[in-house]
This record gives sequence, C-alpha cells and structure tokens, in this order.
Amino acid sequence: MEQYTIFWFRRDLRLDDNAGLFHALNSAHKVLPIFIFDPKILENLANKNDARLSMIHTALVNISDAMKKNGCNLGMYHGKPEAVFEQITKKYSISKVITNRDYEPYAQDRDRRIEDLLSSKGIAFETYKDQVIFEKAEVVKDDGTPYRVYTPFSRKWLAKMNVEGIPEFPSENYLEELAPVIQPQLTLNEIGFELSSIPYPDFEFNEEIIANYEATRNFPALDQTSRTGSHLRFGTLSVRKMAIASNNDENNTFLKELIWREFFMQILWHFPHSATTCFKPQYENIDWRNNEEEFEKWCTGTTGYPFIDAGMRELNATGFMHNRVRMLVGSFLCKHLLIDWRWGEAYFAEKLLDYEMSSNVGNWQWVAGCGVDAAPYFRIFNPIEQIKKFDKQLEYIEKWVPDFQELTYPQPIVDHKFARERCLTTYKSALNRI
Repeated sequence: MEQYTIFWFRRDLRLDDNAGLFHALNSAHKVLPIFIFDPKILENLANKNDARLSMIHTALVNISDAMKKNGCNLGMYHGKPEAVFEQITKKYSISKVITNRDYEPYAQDRDRRIEDLLSSKGIAFETYKDQVIFEKAEVVKDDGTPYRVYTPFSRKWLAKMNVEGIPEFPSENYLEELAPVIQPQLTLNEIGFELSSIPYPDFEFNEEIIANYEATRNFPALDQTSRTGSHLRFGTLSVRKMAIASNNDENNTFLKELIWREFFMQILWHFPHSATTCFKPQYENIDWRNNEEEFEKWCTGTTGYPFIDAGMRELNATGFMHNRVRMLVGSFLCKHLLIDWRWGEAYFAEKLLDYEMSSNVGNWQWVAGCGVDAAPYFRIFNPIEQIKKFDKQLEYIEKWVPDFQELTYPQPIVDHKFARERCLTTYKSALNRI
C-alpha cells in the first residue's frame, strides 16, 4: 500500500514560501494536503456569516484550484482533529504528518493530543516555524529570561535577524510532489455558515506604503496602512517576504510593526495566563464600572465622540479599524467609561478580520495600562484633541459618521474632564490597595 505524507494547513493558507509544506514536499512520499474545520473553534464564532471564516474558505478554494493541475486538491474536513485523523489513517497509509506551529494555548493543547494519537499509530508528527521570524524563546535576554519591554526586545530581534538572515522555503517549486488524489471538498453551508457580506481582503504589495509608513500611518483618512494584518493572521501572506521587503526602510517603521506582533506572541507563549488576566496583577483591583448601556453605545458607535464612533462604525461595517483609532477607542472604553479591557478584547475578537489573540490581548492591556510595556495609567487620550492631530479635515469622521453635525447625533456619553478625573481616582485607589 502506497504511503503518504500529510500536510495539515492551519494558519498558513498559501502555496508559496510555506515552511511546513516545503518540508512535506521534500519528504520521501507524495503529499496529501488537508484542512480541518474544528468545531471547537467554530463554536466561538458568534455570527453565521463571520468574515474570517469566509476568508479562510476562499483561501482554501484558491489553494485547491491551484493544485488541480497536479491532479490533486485540498482535502477539507469538518470534525474534531482526532476524529479526522482516525478517519484518514484508516483510508490511507500515512508515514508522517507535517504542519506549521501555532502558539495559542488551545492550539498547543490540540497539537499535544494529535501527536500522542499519531504516535500510538507509529506515525511521526513534525512541526515547523512559519508564521513568525523568531518564536518562543529565540529572542530572550542574555540570562535566558523573556523580555517584558518592547524596545530591548526589538533591538535583539533586529540584531539576530541581521546576523542570521531570513530563510526562504520555495514550496511552490515542488508541487509535483502532491499526491494525485481527489479529496473531499466542503462549502460554507455544509459546515453551518454563510458567505459574509464583507469581501475577501485583496492585497497587493505596495512599496510606497512601506516607504512612507512613518509619515502616513497615523492618519486614518489617508488609508495608507498596509492591510496585511488579516493575511498574516491566516498565512495567506508570508511574514518572511514582508520582513525582507520592509527591511529597506530607513526608519524600519513597518518592520517594527512586525516585531511588535512577535513581541506579543512571545509574551503570550511565556505567560499564557495573560490571555485572560492582567499581566500586572495589581490592576485586577480596578473597580470597573462595566455599565452595559454604555458598552452598547461604544459597540454601536453612538458615544457622541465622533472619532470614537467613526472607528467603531468602520469596524462593524468592514471588520477593520485603523491602528491609530484602535488605540483611541480602546483607551476610551477602559479609561473614559471604566469598562474592563476584557469586554473590549472580546468584542474585537468577534469583529476583527485580522484578530490574533496575542496582539489583541497585548494591545488591550497596553491601553488599559495593565500589560507589559504598557502606557502609564495616567495617559488618557483626549478624543477631541486627537481629531485636531490626526483627522483635522474631518475626512475620516465624515466618511463613517456623516450624522455627527446633525441634531440626531447623540450628546457625549461622558464629559472628558470628569471621566479623566474619575479614571485617575479609580486607578490610584486600585494601586494603593496592594
């Protein structure tokens, strides 16, 4: 009976420069490519037309179509990963399963279970680094402990990259090693979902955006962000290619955004408890108000603060929010409304097309002041002054809040000066309880 290598696609939905796929295609056997729609993950999606699932499915169809010239396609399965591997190993003789590593807590636990299952069948389980340049403890202090502050981490990261370089894995050159086997295909409807009205986020590499990133990235009306977030999240774009492309910038501003992503990833890997609790434990003492009506107004973009409302309306309509505005709406929720950062993190997790647990948690804790390398708690953005700095012509606001000068537009949910004093008092009280 012919033996096969399985390549298990997860957060690496592309055929080019894919580390795990490259190693699979260079193994001793033909490759069966698969993807598993895991019910454990799907049950966390609140909407049946979730834009992220639509993006994943579109990417899978694109991969499968590209494989057809090799007489192969991508096998799509719906079920618990253990059950799927039981099914596949009964049908085919499998030598090994290869995949790229995932660092989130559920993924690590799942992979341990799969490795145990495959080992009991005499099947090897190999994983490779693909979604990051450096992983786990590859960038640590000289004494081996993890960095908790971004700046020294970024210096070590850059120095390591400049010494070691960035490898390439031209998996696209070995697709003839795919097994000429037709495998099951699934539609979104067959897994209980529908196509989202939010379109697939097309991406075209733009050197000008990267070159001008330092000058343009803070102005949402310019729409000069790279829009790579969702593509890095699902691996439709190689992070190695992006790092190579952005290492020519004089300020390395765009590259530093990639480093921030990896900084938060290593924080979550070293400190998995930070997914749900404040990195700085004293901030668990904060007496959050958690007013549900105010939270609903924040969610729907009806706070009476145009810059905040523009960001939330953009998010709800597109699954995207400009980075500068994410900072403002996050700070507003935690500090003006004194609503627990975990409420905001959960809402972003539901809505953001580029949602990554590590970055989302890290950035929410940053604005709340309770994370590593966080903004100090007394740094409270003035939502009116921010307009003067970053949307002076009101172009962004007029696009998303065309009613902001109408009589029907709501009054501010809270006075800025009052909210600022209330926040400072509340935070001081919490920190004095240590």
